[in-house]
Amino acid sequence: MRRTATRLGRGLGALIATATAAVGLAATPAAATPAAEAGQAVQPGQTCTAADLGTRHPIIKTTEVSPTITHFKGWYVTEGSTGTQSVNTNTTETISVSVGLNGTVQGSFAVEALGSVGASLGLNVQVNYTHTSSTSQSISWNFRQPGYYGLYEGTKKVTGTYGSLNCNRSDAGGLKWVEGPDTGSYTTYTTLEEGAVRCTDPVPANSIMAKAKGLLDCGTPAATAKHPAGEVPTVKAEAQKLTTAGKTMNVTGSGTAPVARAALNCQPAVYRIGVPGKPLNWSAPLLAADGVRLRESNFFSAHLDNWRLCNVTENNGVIEASLWNWGNGGCAAIDAQNAANEGAALKTVPCGEDDLQRFYIYRDVPGSDKVGVQNKYTGSMLGHDRYADGEFIRQYSSGRQDGTGTYTLTAV
Repeated sequence: MRRTATRLGRGLGALIATATAAVGLAATPAAATPAAEAGQAVQPGQTCTAADLGTRHPIIKTTEVSPTITHFKGWYVTEGSTGTQSVNTNTTETISVSVGLNGTVQGSFAVEALGSVGASLGLNVQVNYTHTSSTSQSISWNFRQPGYYGLYEGTKKVTGTYGSLNCNRSDAGGLKWVEGPDTGSYTTYTTLEEGAVRCTDPVPANSIMAKAKGLLDCGTPAATAKHPAGEVPTVKAEAQKLTTAGKTMNVTGSGTAPVARAALNCQPAVYRIGVPGKPLNWSAPLLAADGVRLRESNFFSAHLDNWRLCNVTENNGVIEASLWNWGNGGCAAIDAQNAANEGAALKTVPCGEDDLQRFYIYRDVPGSDKVGVQNKYTGSMLGHDRYADGEFIRQYSSGRQDGTGTYTLTAV
């Protein structure tokens, strides 16, 4: 048998990037396993500073590597039809790269997470959003002997779960990188491989080629019978096509479901959320279409710069709360239609039971009022592009690495 050929995939464009990890395709158990920490930018328990309160890094919790066939066709070669042929294979599975809930890759946190996966496994994996082809793929192959072949394109599908490391006060004293409440799942894949395999070919266990060989129905009459040259539909391939054709896609409508209003249990303290050592604070808008901005507090602020913590809970030193604004009576939230977007502006909306209105608050050491703020649903940290009057408060998947996502929570 001629050896298989690998490639990054036809038609995937310049969006494909690979993690800068050493290539090593050692056999990996198919079952989910705890991920190694070799690819982590920071480690749990390491010291952090107050400037890190508004940032986060991924921690890979589990990984699962499974050989996956994306395109396949059974092909019979007769004595007189050997040589190079181009065979159109059928799609069996489409793999999309995604991190988190939105089915894509948004922001630096997602790229860092996939890079950590590749480094921990020693595999080159896709770290930008892309997907394997969902259309028929043509594979050119030099058939040197007659026989029953499976033409395939495949990859190693990599899935698992991640958490986030956030800077927070430690019971042991000081600030440490600790695992926060935010968790999610990811999917990516390795370099695509094309090949041809016969029932008589020895194949490495748990390999892409072995997965393709399993689709040939070896040992059945279809594998041993004489056929005319060309396509031979296998039982497994046909079943796969039916399964694929029968799949339905859940499409989320563009409208937003009504949010149930919540009766808030707010703490009596009133706070300003501001930039450390500077006069600008978070100020809610009067108009619903506007967003929360940096403003200087003064007589005309009309309590739009005053916030209460409501429905507060605390778990492992991390506060979770809704942020209620005294001036307009709304709750801080990431807009549902923009929740997947890096840099989406913070707004105020009617208060409701919605994780887009819930925030984790990471605190500096006792005696300091510095905090970092993270949206519960998106996992993104809050910050601002530049220090200026009227600048929006926005979400960033990894936070602002220059420290501009660290704020003060000051009672007034």
